Amino acid sequence: MKLEDWMECYQLILEDFHFKKEEDELSAQILNNILDDIGALTPQDIDMKSKVIVFGAGQSLKPNLTVLKKLDLKDFTLIAADGATTALLEESMIPDIIVTDLDGRIKDILTANRQGALVVVHAHGHNQLQVKKYTPKFHNVMGTTQSKPLSSVFNFGGFTDGDRCVFLALALGASVLVLSGMDFGNLVTHYSRPGQKDGLADRIKQKKLKWAKKLVEWASKNSNAFILNISGGEKLEGVENTIIERLESL
Repeated sequence: MKLEDWMECYQLILEDFHFKKEEDELSAQILNNILDDIGALTPQDIDMKSKVIVFGAGQSLKPNLTVLKKLDLKDFTLIAADGATTALLEESMIPDIIVTDLDGRIKDILTANRQGALVVVHAHGHNQLQVKKYTPKFHNVMGTTQSKPLSSVFNFGGFTDGDRCVFLALALGASVLVLSGMDFGNLVTHYSRPGQKDGLADRIKQKKLKWAKKLVEWASKNSNAFILNISGGEKLEGVENTIIERLESL
């Protein structure tokens, strides 16, 4: 997504949620200052394969992982959206990249980071304290913002962790994207909201999921990449073989 196109979407998001651009910009500046001190990755530092799997924290994530574990995934870059990292660790899988606004289970993100996962920290107006507290704990980290980009903080487009994974992958040259655990419904899991039970999302979360769906659909229509969403709710019985055959043919 071109920056000017994203900024048009961003303005609509600000108006829809009554967010303050100045707070986003302040958080981005805080993150930028930290990364200037500790050192930060640039997009050129990330070795992205042409085929990518993006893991969201939706209710189909765990059933999807049961299927994906049967495959040889060495030709894919694995990108986890924040709390999805926990589900991957439970299956002894380490994502290559974690995209996070730091409201997932930080202990698990740190564990994956120590085991080789790159971390893309996203700054917005409601996570300034988390940015200050946790960013210095990571290594191999890159910063992103939804507002004006800075020297060590980039803007690839995207609003929620899941759709930002998609826009990051596209910006880094992915030509095939497989979406897993990206249900875009009204339910949330404990992977998405640590400490809470699986269940109906609150009104704000539901609105965010609608925006995520809209943005991923935009990406699908406006890029040359092939995007396959294998998410399908909690029950995937009867389609596992179809998914495996489809992925093996990519």
